[in-house]
Amino acid sequence: MELRTLQYFVTVAEELNITRAAEKLHMSQPPLSAQIKNLESELDTVLFIRGKRRLKLTESGQLLYRRAKDILSLADRTQAEILSMGEGMRGTIAIGLVEGMAPDIAAEWFAGFIKMHPNVRFRILDGSTDDLLEKLRSGIVSLAVITSPCDNSLLHSFHVGEEKMTVIMSKEHPLAADNGRKVRIKDLVGENLIVPSRRALIDTIYKWFRGIGAEPKIVCEMDSYLDAAALAGRQVGLSIYPRTAYIPNESLVYKEIAGKDKKLEYLFVWRKGHPLPTIEERFIDFVKGMIAEPEAE
Repeated sequence: MELRTLQYFVTVAEELNITRAAEKLHMSQPPLSAQIKNLESELDTVLFIRGKRRLKLTESGQLLYRRAKDILSLADRTQAEILSMGEGMRGTIAIGLVEGMAPDIAAEWFAGFIKMHPNVRFRILDGSTDDLLEKLRSGIVSLAVITSPCDNSLLHSFHVGEEKMTVIMSKEHPLAADNGRKVRIKDLVGENLIVPSRRALIDTIYKWFRGIGAEPKIVCEMDSYLDAAALAGRQVGLSIYPRTAYIPNESLVYKEIAGKDKKLEYLFVWRKGHPLPTIEERFIDFVKGMIAEPEAE
């Protein structure tokens, strides 16, 4: 099995469509189909169940997909390490950054690492924590900064920052009139609430309310804090979002939620059991050094 053939197979396995895979590989469909058939013949097995519109991986195909990803990753890592030995650290680091403080937190890391290794580039993907966890699982990124909590049985993690949670409301709301005072959870009982759609954060909000013997009245779950702020401005409800969700708007008021535990923690994470290229391992060590945090779990 050649590396090129494995790359063809992986692309088809991810697209589950020969035409789309061929387009992605910048080749015509017949040669790609022939490569897959030759691979099946070489392994004496069926890798795909052919349907009318899409393919489906067989059990053998699923095994080969996992192994092929590991083999290709190892090949890339080996090449990067050899290049780094001869020409200094170089390559591209793909990292996901959750909305909020993560870009501000990471900016200093990027600047410092590029100064040390000028041949390194970063590919930055953004999204919600759930989006980035899926990108980690699928291998689109190897590293990410997300919000807590995370599954420590699957991910290495260490703390890189935190910020207070706030309530976004229309300036016409009664809670907006009391300038300077933080909002308490008991002030929010019975109010229509607009919250981030991440399940773990919703569970945390329920925990806050149950701590005072109440239940939150959640009317909307949203990914975009811009949309959440717009709904708050229209008095649909009060939006509970991190402090960095602030948008200059004369019709809105932002108030912190009282309590030491009413905050959002940012974590630097990567998958357990998946070896990283040397360049990414060096970057993790660099970030740890900058924030002077203990070793990851």
